Amino acid sequence: MKARTGPPDGVRGPPAPQGVSKQDIREHIWDYLESRNLADFPRPVHHRIPNFKGSYLACHNIQDLDAFANAREVKVDPDKPLEGVRLLALQSKKTLLVPTPRLRTGLFNKITPPPGATKDILRRCATSEGVRSHSLPVGLESRVQVDVVVVGSVAVSEKGWRIGKGEGYADLEYAMMVSMGAVHRGTPVVTIVHDCQVKDIPDTLVEDHDITVDYILTPTRVIVTGCERPQPSGIMWSKISHEMMEKIPILRSLRRREEQAGKDVALQEGPRHIPLLGSQHVAPPGGIRRHQEPQGGTRGAPQREDPLLAAATVSVGNLPFDARVSDLKRALRELRQAPLQLTWQGPRRPALLRYQDPASAQQAISYLQGLRLGANTLTVALARQQRDR
Repeated sequence: MKARTGPPDGVRGPPAPQGVSKQDIREHIWDYLESRNLADFPRPVHHRIPNFKGSYLACHNIQDLDAFANAREVKVDPDKPLEGVRLLALQSKKTLLVPTPRLRTGLFNKITPPPGATKDILRRCATSEGVRSHSLPVGLESRVQVDVVVVGSVAVSEKGWRIGKGEGYADLEYAMMVSMGAVHRGTPVVTIVHDCQVKDIPDTLVEDHDITVDYILTPTRVIVTGCERPQPSGIMWSKISHEMMEKIPILRSLRRREEQAGKDVALQEGPRHIPLLGSQHVAPPGGIRRHQEPQGGTRGAPQREDPLLAAATVSVGNLPFDARVSDLKRALRELRQAPLQLTWQGPRRPALLRYQDPASAQQAISYLQGLRLGANTLTVALARQQRDR
């Protein structure tokens, strides 16, 4: 199969600057998608695998791949722009496996639509909410043989080099699948992006643990990369921190299994930032703190509001009627958002997130836009602005 004709002029976007880092390329792509209004919900796309206008059209191009047509089990990441592929897999009655968020409860969930599911129900099953509601966990002992791996990307090159959002979960998931025997050297890897996300990526930015892609699907093209660089051959334990082991229980199970097989499973020595898991916006020790009475204050006494404090407080409203504080905490953890303090006022009133300073609060607002709990899209704004309305 050959690559289709390139996109119309102007769709590719300007070339990425030379001598850049992975983060430089990410910021370049995110800014371009937003500035040209190519981004789609959830927005802003910064710090995400970006959803883009035309993602369903790009997803439908996977039907041109024999690898997908012949596949029985497909692993598709939970990112929004891959929703169309998840739907096609369900409609084709393939086994659909979706990684669990941040690998907290295992590696995969198997999506299990209800018997006699209509197209509308399958469409809901393909969403992130449907993945949570209509799935069963797949354990290490399950006999899984993934035929196609579909991953999200922030940027990808026609040579097959891929850049994710910087947390490294796709790379780690692939390495774990290798360790489980769920994929092999010839398992094709597909990514789905907007045409402007196809960029030249310097070879020097590709690291040993990075997965590469065999096919790139855009709204206008099917690109066969012909990448011959071998995929990671398993988990590189020397790059796994003790902190990561604590956060991901399935890693501990895989480590014990490989240790019993006589493999070297020595972990990373000392703190070191690596792209296998991001370190930004990590919760402080003990996690999110609940609201406490001010020291020296009198309960119920009128207090003069500190304008700086108000400017560093984010109000999160439109909570579902049956929402609990644990639901909001979980959603914040999934987005790597850790306020200094969380004040829960019940589902009928906004929750208040206290940050270190106004700049941190504004950054949190950009991360939390489009956040959903159940069927509700939450409203997120500075608490001061909410009161001024």
